[in-house]
Amino acid sequence: MGGALGLRQLPICAPACRPSSGHSPWAAASPSPNQWSSRSRWCCLRRSEARRSCQPVGRAAPGPTRAMARPATSTRRSACPRLTPTPALRTAWRLLSATSRTSRMAMLWFPRMREVELGWGKVLLVKDNGEFHALGHKCPHYGAPLVKGVLSRGRVRCPWHGACFNISTGDLEDFPGLDSLHKFQVKIEKEKVYVRASKQALQLQRRTKVMAKCISPSAGYSGSTNVLIVGAGAAGLVCAETLRQEGFSDRIVLCTLDRHLPYDRPKLSKSLDTQPEQLALRPKEFFRAYGIEVLTEAQVVTVDVRNKKVMFKDGFKLEYSKLLLAPGSSPKTLSCKGKEVENVFTIRTPEDANRVVRLARGRNVVVVGAGFLGMEVAAYLTEKAHSVSVVELEETPFRRFLGERVGRALMKMFENNRVKFYMQTEVSELRAQEGKLKEVVLKSSKVVRADVCVVGIGAVPATGFLRQSGIGLDSRGFIPVNKMMQTNVPGVFAAGDAVTFPLAWRNNRKVNIPHWQMAHAQGRVAAQNMLAQEAEISTVPYLWTAMFGKSLRYTGYGEGFDDVIIQGDLEELKFVAFYTKGDEVTAVASMNYDPIVSKVAEVLASGRAIRKREVETGDMSWLTGKGS
Repeated sequence: MGGALGLRQLPICAPACRPSSGHSPWAAASPSPNQWSSRSRWCCLRRSEARRSCQPVGRAAPGPTRAMARPATSTRRSACPRLTPTPALRTAWRLLSATSRTSRMAMLWFPRMREVELGWGKVLLVKDNGEFHALGHKCPHYGAPLVKGVLSRGRVRCPWHGACFNISTGDLEDFPGLDSLHKFQVKIEKEKVYVRASKQALQLQRRTKVMAKCISPSAGYSGSTNVLIVGAGAAGLVCAETLRQEGFSDRIVLCTLDRHLPYDRPKLSKSLDTQPEQLALRPKEFFRAYGIEVLTEAQVVTVDVRNKKVMFKDGFKLEYSKLLLAPGSSPKTLSCKGKEVENVFTIRTPEDANRVVRLARGRNVVVVGAGFLGMEVAAYLTEKAHSVSVVELEETPFRRFLGERVGRALMKMFENNRVKFYMQTEVSELRAQEGKLKEVVLKSSKVVRADVCVVGIGAVPATGFLRQSGIGLDSRGFIPVNKMMQTNVPGVFAAGDAVTFPLAWRNNRKVNIPHWQMAHAQGRVAAQNMLAQEAEISTVPYLWTAMFGKSLRYTGYGEGFDDVIIQGDLEELKFVAFYTKGDEVTAVASMNYDPIVSKVAEVLASGRAIRKREVETGDMSWLTGKGS
């Protein structure tokens, strides 16, 4: 075993699912051809291979090569002498390479992840604290390769959007997303690592947790329910699913203003022509199977907390025992002259987004607002519209959120893609011709040609129906909740864009964070506390945006930052921005620097503070160490 090891060929040894008498399913020896199963497969690789970092396939490490098993055409000695090569077996060969054996020492404390091909698909093989785990290799949310993520504290965090999965169970521990990973059997025997996986699990790459089914289904529109959820966004859906996952088998009713089942709302502004059925988070069959009733186009107008009853706009009344309020927010609209003309939109529904794309093709578009929604819409329409202009009151896009330097770098990217900016001004008038928008007049006296106008100037909590309910609202209309997502009324919880809550790692400061990921986490905590589990919200905020094929990721809560420390190259849009307040880093944003934001999220989630002096030097080795 001395010396460096080079390029290897390792066979996939796959005992049958139901081995013949006397044949252990864990045996390293290969089965006869008739023992191959079409449903599951064992992958065998030497333990020394699994515990060392991997070079790209086909590139040998320094040092002499060592012969391993090869197909029958090879003249080298086979490492599995009883293996009878067949056409089916030949397709199972896979090249795996290894670095110098010196990396073994590092692995005593340095966790590793690598993808391993099993023939029908890949698994993520993880070595942590001396133990091996095998999981699905793609994040179920958007398919990110988890091998490029962050391994820490017994879980792997997605490099794109921050979802976390327990490496021992595959369960989803932090959001976004709804599904968990498959967990595959692993066994160590005679310096070899065996992984067993079914074909279906390898190809599906997602696992829905076991859920209870409703044992008291309603007959039509019954007038009472055990749990009523107002709002079918991320918070509402996760609340309903968590209740079922925790064994709750009574009635759940989910009501929404939308005409659609719960859908992926962040995609509306990033991909405006996506159809509603493509956005759906769960199919109709899912809600039917688990007894989650969804009332679409159902507007709640009053809540009677004394009698535990809500009234809908059509007069229908529904009693509840537990209530979750997750109404979301309503987009702000323009208040200028001509606001009633046609072809002026806010993006609230798939129909809104689809209509904007249809009308914008080959026409002049004006986007009012240079926040996330406005800039995503502008980026998407540049290849479809004749012209795209952005009107913004601030000096640069994203200034309050990302700072002036990052905002200017992103603004330049947009200008290079033919987007025209009108900064430090606002709309004074919308002019029409035959009732349809023709021009946008600015307070700077500029007149901009426009056939379509998209308004993205922020949102307000959709809580007007609660004003006379006795449920507490703050001066801005948000619903204050505690760490358990409870309102001031027993049995009434709230979650999502319409709440303020104590942010644990910011000294329990009351904040409103209208992020998709945060809504997921709040919905789960609300469900757990409906079941008296005494859970508390503790997730670290994580968001993302995508423009012109480039993704910006952000974690933390940087409101009120007083300095921004940039590492990398803003001109090349490859950078990390650290937002500080006093001596502490409160948020981090990056482009083309994955998985730096996920690494920072893990540091913050662990309870460790990041000091300004740690990032001022430019030495980020404390964050960029591989796999840790």
